[in-house]
Amino acid sequence: MGKIAHDFILLDAGRITEYIKKVLEQAGVREDVSCHVSEGLVQASMRGIDSHGIRLLPHYLKGVEGGRINQKPDYKFEKTSASTGKLDGDHTFGHAAGVEGMNKAIELATEAGTGHVAVYNSSHFGAAAFFALLAAKRDMIGMCFTNATPHVLTTGSNRAFFGNNPVCFVAPCDGEEPFCLDMATSAITFNRVMQHKESNSQISTDSVADANGNPTTDPEKAKYLLPIGDYKGYGLSMMVDVFCSLLSGMPCGNDVSEMYSGEMSKRRYLGHFFTALRIDCFEEVSVFKQRMAGMMKALRSEPRRDMDIPVQVPGDPEKKIAEIRTKEGIPVSKQLQDDFIQIGKNYKVNFNL
Repeated sequence: MGKIAHDFILLDAGRITEYIKKVLEQAGVREDVSCHVSEGLVQASMRGIDSHGIRLLPHYLKGVEGGRINQKPDYKFEKTSASTGKLDGDHTFGHAAGVEGMNKAIELATEAGTGHVAVYNSSHFGAAAFFALLAAKRDMIGMCFTNATPHVLTTGSNRAFFGNNPVCFVAPCDGEEPFCLDMATSAITFNRVMQHKESNSQISTDSVADANGNPTTDPEKAKYLLPIGDYKGYGLSMMVDVFCSLLSGMPCGNDVSEMYSGEMSKRRYLGHFFTALRIDCFEEVSVFKQRMAGMMKALRSEPRRDMDIPVQVPGDPEKKIAEIRTKEGIPVSKQLQDDFIQIGKNYKVNFNL
């Protein structure tokens, strides 16, 4: 068992990755798919994105058991031009379909300078950074988007039309992990709301709204997410839906399926969009990476308004959390620990981390 710290335990990343992989394979998930899912979930938790991390394993297993998620997908890729293509994810885990989609975008970019792939017939893909970081490893700029359950309150309305459709942009830099902007178009995600419900803790102001569209801090009353920057955030959600729904042929807006309240026997039909851009088509890679690092260093050196609060670059908090969790482990609540123990019993995989 992992180390105990206060009211949670700390799990080693390598061991929990192997545990999740074994559980998924016991559930009939093909090995390559289980590898992508386990790596994606653990990477999110390691970077402090707990809402999209290992806590989602029980939910995904319900999707497998109910028939929502295809354990053994038959991907079909159609190259539509020198730099574009469409991928049928065959209703598998979004993590696996997403890796396949980004790898195809990278292949196209290797030949054409840029690659763009729309993925259709997919499901929830977790944290977007998982895919965009793949491009950075190849000295490319990576971008990815996905549509999501309509939870974002439309400006001027009392209900939601779009999801908190995330935007992710990653660029490699010299001497440290890539620059990574991974943001939802809402103040928080609905998975974060679920975390607040689980811990019975209030949500910060200006983050969610009740059934009438009025702001609330009570997670039990939260029905809608508030967009970042008011109309600008919901406008960004619409932009992402154009990429992920209209270009992929998937449902858009308030026709996008529910993640939690929907029947686990029904497919989600989500769409994603992946882009890879070769830096060397514009600038020498070494020069770009040095300038990227220089920009980040300059930003961090800007004068502080509060001496106790550092000026950070997007992605800095995640890098710091990853450094800590690499040494100490991933914190897991008693409830999630119990869930993992029960899952281990159900799938005959020993939870001894």
